[in-house]
Amino acid sequence: MARGGIPPGLVVRVAETAEEIEAIQRLLYRTFVEEIPQHPPNPERRLVDRFHSENTYFACLSGGALLGTVAYRASRPFSLDLKLGNVDPFLPAGRKLCELRLLAVVPEHRHTRVAALLLQSVAAHALASGRDAALISGTTLQQKLYRHLGFTPFGPLVGSPGAQFQPMYLSLEAYLGRPGSRHRPGAAESFNPQS
Repeated sequence: MARGGIPPGLVVRVAETAEEIEAIQRLLYRTFVEEIPQHPPNPERRLVDRFHSENTYFACLSGGALLGTVAYRASRPFSLDLKLGNVDPFLPAGRKLCELRLLAVVPEHRHTRVAALLLQSVAAHALASGRDAALISGTTLQQKLYRHLGFTPFGPLVGSPGAQFQPMYLSLEAYLGRPGSRHRPGAAESFNPQS
């Protein structure tokens, strides 16, 4: 593994192939069915999101192997709207929102920069698409990580016992302008941290 916990040859980009989507669905199953019991098991061992056709999936890949993923969605109602009602009263006024969902990283890469690199790529994509703030349902098991990444909690917890999530938002300009961010507003969707 290279310096800073980044595997050599790491690429973050929009998932393009059927094989990448299949790997993403299997990682989502492992994370949100087996580890966090948010969804019921199924014999295919794949989690197909209810917003699958509206999601843009970002994949963090090393040598073709999937290390992590996050989904971007800009269509309302967001999943948080469905859980809390209209979320706008909880948030700063005038924001152009998107929702980041299904952030998942394979266990052996959770203490590396994989999650941060995924968020940098999706944040640049969102800004280039005219969005300036992102919503996420952050698992209560990883609140320290989400706060470290710059997310601000709002509203009550959602979910069920054993699978609770804190609604959070992130100012994308502030996130990408932070020291150590390798992205800047308007950066390309493909990201190679080795360059």
